[in-house]
Amino acid sequence: MTGPAAAARYVAIITDGNGRWADSHGLPTLEGHRAGADNVKARLRDAVELGVKELTVYSFSTENWSRPAAEVAGLMEMFAQRITTETPELKEEGVRMRFIGRRDRIGATLLERIEWAESETVANELMTLFIAFDYGSRAEIVDAAARYEGGGEEAFAELLYAPEMHDPDLLIRTGGDVRVSNYLLWQCAYSELVFRDEMWPDFGREALVDSLEQFATRERRFGGR
Repeated sequence: MTGPAAAARYVAIITDGNGRWADSHGLPTLEGHRAGADNVKARLRDAVELGVKELTVYSFSTENWSRPAAEVAGLMEMFAQRITTETPELKEEGVRMRFIGRRDRIGATLLERIEWAESETVANELMTLFIAFDYGSRAEIVDAAARYEGGGEEAFAELLYAPEMHDPDLLIRTGGDVRVSNYLLWQCAYSELVFRDEMWPDFGREALVDSLEQFATRERRFGGR
């Protein structure tokens, strides 16, 4: 399919800049992550209103374990609390939660909350929120390759963490950096890219709308003419 892009239905975001946002406001790093989590919730609701059917956010990468131990511990506690408090709201609103990434390094309490959130919202169909947690795209591809027995691209894609995920139409990165940082490398092979200067907590509804409007002006050729 070629020609002008229709509305983006499948959107992925690299939610970068929480720590720098906290530094610029004279706040502890964890407060930046709290502000970032608040913003995920707000933009999720905007995305629903704007017709997005799948939203994927990069919450914690395989490389983030190298951060200071206190920051990682604080993040794990915050994630568990957020899942506990926000899952009932998302269930009521029709949002399905799906976590992608490795699970062998996640503590028992947080892992139980993740599995609970997925089971609580499994029947929801308004939108799917994919949360990339302990996620790295190279790790995902290596894990899939270890089980791959042939059959081509479709068979390989069935072995990824979320084979039901559609390839993102649009990948947005906040925070001013221009790279994809080991995120959805397989899935974003033909995604349109939008890079924003705002730190993630400052990425508001207008910025989301502008990103979607940029996508709509693109001509997607998928290697054709």
